[in-house]
Amino acid sequence: MAAMRPCCRWAGCSLYQYKRITSPLSSTQIHFFATGKPPPKPRPYEPEKPLVSSRSKTSQDATSLPSNSRSQQTKNQGVVAPYWRLSIGVVLIGSIVYSMFTSPLQLTEAPSIADRDTISKRESGVTEKSPMRLRMEAFIKEKQNEIVAALQELDPSHKFRIDTWSRPAGGGGISCVQQDGEVFEKAGVNTSIVYGTLPRPAIEKMRVNHKAIDPDVDSLEFFAAGLSLVLHPQNPNAPTVHLNYRYFETMDRDGKCNAWWFGGGTDLTPSYLYDEDAIHFHKCIKDACDKHDRGYYPRFKQWCDKYFYIPHRQESRGVGGIFFDDLDVEEKDQEQLFSFVKDCLASFLPGYLPIITRRKDMPFEDREKQWQQLRRGRYVEFNLVHDRGTSFGLNTPSARVESILMSLPLTARWMYMHEAEKGSREERILTVLKRPVEWV
Repeated sequence: MAAMRPCCRWAGCSLYQYKRITSPLSSTQIHFFATGKPPPKPRPYEPEKPLVSSRSKTSQDATSLPSNSRSQQTKNQGVVAPYWRLSIGVVLIGSIVYSMFTSPLQLTEAPSIADRDTISKRESGVTEKSPMRLRMEAFIKEKQNEIVAALQELDPSHKFRIDTWSRPAGGGGISCVQQDGEVFEKAGVNTSIVYGTLPRPAIEKMRVNHKAIDPDVDSLEFFAAGLSLVLHPQNPNAPTVHLNYRYFETMDRDGKCNAWWFGGGTDLTPSYLYDEDAIHFHKCIKDACDKHDRGYYPRFKQWCDKYFYIPHRQESRGVGGIFFDDLDVEEKDQEQLFSFVKDCLASFLPGYLPIITRRKDMPFEDREKQWQQLRRGRYVEFNLVHDRGTSFGLNTPSARVESILMSLPLTARWMYMHEAEKGSREERILTVLKRPVEWV
């Protein structure tokens, strides 16, 4: 045991010393083990010379001690309960050391791509050098404000309800909706930003059109941003219009883009056909397409006629416009396609505002309103049964259903075995819907 005395120390005492403190100890030994110092020699009591007069001295209790003498006496008694203090200290220190070695490490998770993008926007803003996902997000929010302001001027008495929402996994959106207005029965202009993770089946499906996606991973981070718009006017002479432009990219976990593509389009859905409206709408969108590629309009117009087709009715939803999807590096470079999308979106207000301005105050009868409701029913059928955007939105985790179904009209109608009268305006629109027309 003597050989262990130099190295076995516990709370400041050698093992030998610890054995000794378990036996009865004198006050001198207790003071030494508690403080590591020999106790001071007690000082004899010396009454302090009073600083008061003899007159005051007679009033002082002869048996009381001065306060400074009592403090000195307490000091001379040493540390109070040194053995218990030592024991408690050893237990506490031992518990702390034990927890440090046995508790699991609390690692701080790395910030998500959504978090890093948020920090980047706050610190540096969005510039031409920013990632495309941030530039697309900034652009669609800017156009949303512009479109809502223009529509609000048509009906100042009914304000748009504006809801800002967020998603737990990152992103969120802004929904701007007007209902039961003077011009629009229902009008919605939404932006949506989505961060998420694609599972293996979704990756394999997307690789059919995008070979840049890594085939050897079980999951991929993704980002999607889009502006969606649907306007359902009150007047049956005024056409419903739809617009959507979007950007999608997959990313590595560090936020580096893996694959990307653009999609979108716009189309017109009248209840009653006015040729001048269809021609004007198609001309505006054709002009935007021709700035980038003269083959775009005929190609995307045909794609639109094919996409917005209702197979169980054997008719198109409306008189068309353009539609495209999966435009990536195999089509053109990213900057060129972004410029194309911006020009298409910029052509919307010039293409639609003159039409709604002409038609919103035209007189109509109950029969025409009933026909409008029947055509709205066809709109609902396509959106809920065939539209890929609606399906993607409803199947996205933490989907905001109210924003996704914003595209549906406020009212619609289904009648059993309804047929349009021969030679009527209703029959004419049905003829066009069964055989698409080249408007420009």
